[in-house]
Amino acid sequence: MNWKEKKAIFFDLDGTLIDSVPDLALAVNEMLMQLGRKPFSESIIRYWVGNGAQTLVRRALLGERDIEGKQIDETLFEDALSRFLAAYRKHLCEATRPYPHVAETLKMLKARGYRLAIVTNKPEQFVSPILEGLGMADLFEAWLGGDSLPKKKPDPMPLLHLCETMDITVDDAVIVGDSKNDMLAAKACGMDAIGVTYGYNYGEDIRIYEPNVVIEKFEELLNIL
Repeated sequence: MNWKEKKAIFFDLDGTLIDSVPDLALAVNEMLMQLGRKPFSESIIRYWVGNGAQTLVRRALLGERDIEGKQIDETLFEDALSRFLAAYRKHLCEATRPYPHVAETLKMLKARGYRLAIVTNKPEQFVSPILEGLGMADLFEAWLGGDSLPKKKPDPMPLLHLCETMDITVDDAVIVGDSKNDMLAAKACGMDAIGVTYGYNYGEDIRIYEPNVVIEKFEELLNIL
């Protein structure tokens, strides 16, 4: 594989480019306290992040990460989700920061001619304000949120949609991400993937999901691409 022949790099956002957990935790706890429930520590909430806002709210209401098959009153859920989104809107960039060397690495990759895009499970309404707030919006040609299309990662639809809109093939692109959702989406459409060892992967080693390459620091991308 010749990585230098890639034309585009797709990035996950939370856990790959930015650490957004402090602000997400603030919003989760604000929502819970409004509902008369006890808040959770940031370290616990960190373990719940990565599958989009709806799953995060369901995990917070149940107080655990493994929610498959567990029921929540839908009226309560809709109320909680609305409260969470309103709270998060107020705290988007208070403590959210890029991981070390992200901004300068992205600038160098762009200068090398790569087309950069974001594919995240975060609701689309929050992506642009965060990128603007962190001064990174101009680096990206396009971005997709978890609610931009009918399906989100680990479904391959967002990756295929970006390829189509950017008029490139799957082979022209590589995805960089921190979680199994990124790796499974890539595998499902045959896209090459680079996994980062930091971020939010629920305590699992990213190598389990067989990325083509694994890096421990974001700036290591410059040695590959």
